[in-house]
Amino acid sequence: MPQPHTPRRDARGSGFENSERLRELLTRLNTEGPDAWRNDPEAAALMHHAAQKYAALARKHGLDPWEAATAAFEAMRTPSVRRADDPWAVITRAVQITCIAENRANGLLCSVHQARRPRYSSFHDAERFSDRENPLTDYHPAFRADPFANDDDDDGDRVEVSGSTGVESAVEDTIALLCWCGWEPEVARAAVECICARLAESVSRAGAYESLRRDRHARALLDIPAPSWYRLLRIILGAPDLHLAGTNAGRGVLLRLLIGESLAYLMDDTDLGAAIRVAAPGVMRGRS
Repeated sequence: MPQPHTPRRDARGSGFENSERLRELLTRLNTEGPDAWRNDPEAAALMHHAAQKYAALARKHGLDPWEAATAAFEAMRTPSVRRADDPWAVITRAVQITCIAENRANGLLCSVHQARRPRYSSFHDAERFSDRENPLTDYHPAFRADPFANDDDDDGDRVEVSGSTGVESAVEDTIALLCWCGWEPEVARAAVECICARLAESVSRAGAYESLRRDRHARALLDIPAPSWYRLLRIILGAPDLHLAGTNAGRGVLLRLLIGESLAYLMDDTDLGAAIRVAAPGVMRGRS
């Protein structure tokens, strides 16, 4: 197998680390067109050098060295690198930014393009509801009592849930119910865990509902259309309408599961099943 071509050395510096020689090579490759990057042995050697040069930076951010080399390749093709006083400094900064964005995208479960934008990168990494150290019931009243202050119908909506088993089971059953009604498993899990995470930070289901309804960033990260998202919030957390207080629609799926209704029972609820199917993102996109 032929070895990658190594650039000539002279008094001005050796190998690819010499900025002027790098500039000359990038200028030549740009002049010769896209095929030069594909066929030129010196270009191949440059990319091997970049992979080695940025291997440590890639590992620091949990990436493969060739992912960093790809970022270097994208930077090398830009005019700003060829015109820079120190091309390697510009390339290194571009690779660093890309590695950070890749790492944030993996943590946020979003695209690299979104992770580069401060409006998304400011969020903490996504976490599974089941990975929390303390169960939600330790400090969240919405799972122990009806959170709607104006609900005077005490017909079993108030319930004590001890331990995390009941909550975790309710979360998994909620995800299973969405999947059974046509939701993609990954979307269903991400959406339910996002709702539960916000619920853990709120004082009530009503507060979590309102917070999530206004949170465009959360919806954008989940890539769920607005009509579908609003319907899902009412399904999971319950409708906040006063005239629905104390009803199944007002309680929501999570609370219904926690007060003793089984997953099989909810699957037999034709009205609930129809509402979940209508809210599925594919259906809502098809209507828009």
